[in-house]
Parts: sequence; structure tokens; C-alpha cells
Amino acid sequence: MCFGVRDAIALALKHSQPAPLTILGDLVHNEVVLADLRRRGIHVAQQASAAETRTVMITAHGASEKAIERARERGLNLLEATCPLVRVAHRAVAWLAGAGYHPVIVGKRDHVEVRGLTEDLQDFDVVLSEADVLELRERPRFGVAAQTTQPIEKVRALVELIRRRFPDSEVRFIDTVCQPTKQRQHAAVELAQRADVMVVIGGAHSNNTHELVRTCARYCPRVHHVQTALDLREEWFHGAHTVGVTAGTSTPDYSIEEVERRLSELARRGTCEAARHGLRGLPIPQPA
Repeated sequence: MCFGVRDAIALALKHSQPAPLTILGDLVHNEVVLADLRRRGIHVAQQASAAETRTVMITAHGASEKAIERARERGLNLLEATCPLVRVAHRAVAWLAGAGYHPVIVGKRDHVEVRGLTEDLQDFDVVLSEADVLELRERPRFGVAAQTTQPIEKVRALVELIRRRFPDSEVRFIDTVCQPTKQRQHAAVELAQRADVMVVIGGAHSNNTHELVRTCARYCPRVHHVQTALDLREEWFHGAHTVGVTAGTSTPDYSIEEVERRLSELARRGTCEAARHGLRGLPIPQPA
């Protein structure tokens, strides 16, 4: 779990003890974590207008100034859990717009982080594929930034495509993909190249987890996305010698440990031929 997510969860738990707390949106895209927060009495509302408490919290994904102002106008006490690296992305996008570049965000249009990056802008585009780039209209100056959890290779490829499509335009790119995402993707690639089967642990709606799945699938023919150890199926590992395990940035340690224990049980029972070779994998680098 990356430091931004850990800090957001710690802040929510700290401020939910003296008084009730409502989180505006999903704190993280991981149902295991969200269920635990609900068990602790923390409320979730998608809009400030639906908040059940006087104190509300912005998620690790961040929010626009407009959304923050709407919460303040309702007289709510506001806590900020925005990841510091998402704040960097906000500053980059604001600088590009202020410097006269037409903002282009590489990311998922309906993702909460992308909404936060773009809601304060008067004019912008969001792209995630070559088809999206082909729909852009020519501008004198493009300013490109990215959702922090996008694979950097994809982002750079789309930036290069914009440059090729508009050779007469100035294209300014600010790399806002966070370092933990880059490290995790790099480690996943190295592991997927060595594994017969990859298991990726993370929330069903976690963008960075889905990106890990897609990345691993380019190098390993058998990739499975699970949320918990209960999702594992014995037949996935028939004939496997090496099983790789990686996880999204919002996956708690105990979920990873439960999956590892279950895989070890399967290996000991002989379901996986990995029992003869040992479960081997690369650790996910953690931010300093």
C-alpha cells in the first residue's frame, strides 16, 4: 500500500474517534478497506450535500477547488487526505493552463482523480487511447499531464502521438505519474517475465490494479485479478512452476498475506507444481 493511501486511512481513523466522519467518495478503490472503515462507523457520501456528519474528508484522489468550496459553503468542517503526489499533478495542470497551454490529461475520464484535475478548467481534453488523440482538434500549444496511476510508457506513447499528429503545435509534457506507480509497474514486468501464472491483488474498481493486470498480461499468458484469497481457484495453477504475486497501491498488507498463505497451501497440497520449486517473486519497491 503506497504512503498516500496509508496516510489517508490513518487520518480517517484518527478523526473518526472523537466525532463522526463522512468521507466524500471512496477513500480508496478497495472494497476490503472500505468495508473495514464502515465497520468502524465511518460514513461515505458521494457529494457534500449527502454528508451525514459535520466533518467531511476529501479522499486520497483529491478534489477540485470547486468541490472543496461547495463543501465549505455548506458549513462543513473539511479534512484533506489528498495524496501529496496528486497535489503535484494539480499544480502542474494549473501551471499549464495558466501558461496558455491547452490542458490534455492522460487518464480515465470518469475517474475521481481526473475529475479533480479538470473540474476547475474552462477547456480541456482527456485521452486514454490513440482513438482519443485522433479526436483532438489542433491547438497552438498543448500541455499534457497524467493521472498519477497511469503506466508511464502509455503516457509517453500518447504524448509522442500528439506531437506527430500536430507537428506545428508546441507540446509541453509534465510527468505527473507517481514514483510508487512506476516502481510497481517495473517490478510487475520483471516478475511477469519469470512467472507461469500472475496473481494481481486489488479492488475491482482500482484503476492502478487494472493497469497492473494489463501490464502483466503482456508478458505472462495466465493473469488473474483477485480481491481476496477467497477468489483464488486451484485450477488456475495446474502445471505452473512459478507463481508471481503483485498488488495495487490501495491493497492492504493483510490481503496480500492471506493470498500468499493460500498459495502456499495449494503448493503444499501439490495442486501447484510450484511446490517443488518454491514460490518465488520480486518485492514491490516502497517509496522512501
